[in-house]
Amino acid sequence: MLTRIHGGRVVDPTDGRDAVGDVWIEDGQVVAPSERKPDRTIDASGCVVMAGGVEVHSHIAGGNVVMSRLLLPELYVSESAPNGHPFAHAGGSGSWVGANYARMGYTTAVEPALPPSNALATHLELADIPLLDRGALAVMGNDDHLLQLLRDGESKDAVRDLVTHTLAHARGLGVKCINAGGASAFKDGVLKLSLDDEIPVYGLSTRKIMTALLDAVEEIGVPHPLHVHCNNLGLPGADDSFVSTLEAAEGRRIHFAHAQFYAYGVVDPNDPSKGGFRSAAERITEAMEAHPNATYDVGQVVFGQTVTISLDILRQFGGRKGAKPKKWVLTAGDAEGGGVVPFLYKPRGSVSSLQWAIGLELMLLSKDPERTILTTDHPNGGVFTEYPRIIHLLMSKEEREKEIATLPAIVGERSTLPTIEREYTLSEIAQLTRSGPAKLLGLTDRGHLRVGAKADIAVYRDSADRTAMFSHARLVLKDGETIVEDGEVVSWRSGRTLELDVEPDAAIVKRSETYLQDRFGQGLDSFAVPDAAFPETEIFEDVACRA
Repeated sequence: MLTRIHGGRVVDPTDGRDAVGDVWIEDGQVVAPSERKPDRTIDASGCVVMAGGVEVHSHIAGGNVVMSRLLLPELYVSESAPNGHPFAHAGGSGSWVGANYARMGYTTAVEPALPPSNALATHLELADIPLLDRGALAVMGNDDHLLQLLRDGESKDAVRDLVTHTLAHARGLGVKCINAGGASAFKDGVLKLSLDDEIPVYGLSTRKIMTALLDAVEEIGVPHPLHVHCNNLGLPGADDSFVSTLEAAEGRRIHFAHAQFYAYGVVDPNDPSKGGFRSAAERITEAMEAHPNATYDVGQVVFGQTVTISLDILRQFGGRKGAKPKKWVLTAGDAEGGGVVPFLYKPRGSVSSLQWAIGLELMLLSKDPERTILTTDHPNGGVFTEYPRIIHLLMSKEEREKEIATLPAIVGERSTLPTIEREYTLSEIAQLTRSGPAKLLGLTDRGHLRVGAKADIAVYRDSADRTAMFSHARLVLKDGETIVEDGEVVSWRSGRTLELDVEPDAAIVKRSETYLQDRFGQGLDSFAVPDAAFPETEIFEDVACRA
């Protein structure tokens, strides 16, 4: 069927488009304008037409996500779900995730923490998320097999082969490194870890582990850069960890997760008695400008109750004292640790207000929105459904001023947010939420509206109230099929899970089998993600490596 979206303001920064025009669709793809009469014409007059949104970092599946639902069942409420959908009415269920992303015009979302030992359960949950394509990043950096190879001085080829095999076996889209060595060190009593501190038992450092993974990701040709969660998240002086890690990449591609939680400078280096932190957003921005090899997602804080989810057990252990309500769960697993800690960002609290300001600073100071990706690190900084409000604040200085006027004076004393005049354009919003994330993930078939793109398209009623505009899309198409009309799901459908197309070396497969049998008495089959585990025959879709 040939479809024409007619008369809308088409915003696609990858093609230099920001003007009233048409978008043509056939067989689930964007096609060139046709002389044929369309089978369907969508009148988009008075609307903004963009590619579907792409999410690079949102905790939407996996063991800690399940634990968070059990710990705080009241946190999210499912408004609607397809009949018979698994856990349809559980707080934060797959149907809740899919529906709320789709209502905002998002069509792809990536889970950033896929523990290889728990890959099947995570993928089964991802498959339960309707309406979206999705993927997950395989977590490495604390697993004993990798650390053994590095401790024993094995070759870069051996490390590369292990990373390739992990990606293939866990069916990951990329590689995530979470406080490399931190979970291992925690089990030996270490409570704080920096880039060059020695990790007990292995005699390694975060730098050595991360460098090995950076090299492996580059050699394999993984489209998404190594996705790095640094040391010392959320602590005053965390900006030092960010900058040191950025420099340690030595020009290799690197992506930083939730940068807002690292943009915390000490108040006065010469006077430790001055507690708390100040914004280091300007320092982070300057460092990023000097290192074009790097990207980051923001991890914007929003006010209200949430729950923090992380495999960084060292930091979750430290943060448990701030749990609100006073309950938490920590798990010291064989490789990655993990923790679920409820948290309240107080709407008028000084610390929460400063965190809120710093995230906006990072985006407003950035000279390259395609390297600055909008996230809330859902749910760690807050729920992803707050994206429309964040977009409104980015696009309106007046709206920011109204909000800042209600907040403590610390926002102006320890951040530059009140002085920033910049207002994002719609094209920059598209870079922040569409073209930038797709490019970062190596998904060349989405994030834009050029010929050949997937027909994942969002149509919004143009309005000065950007919160309302981006909260409920007028129309959302997934692969050319309408899934949302006027902010409501009208067609529940399944998406695909994106996995990297890699072929592991036979020798490392055999070696991994031996390792697992020796360590657990179970082999690779116990950790596999077979097609037969899924009710649909075509759940997965391959993504090619870089040439």
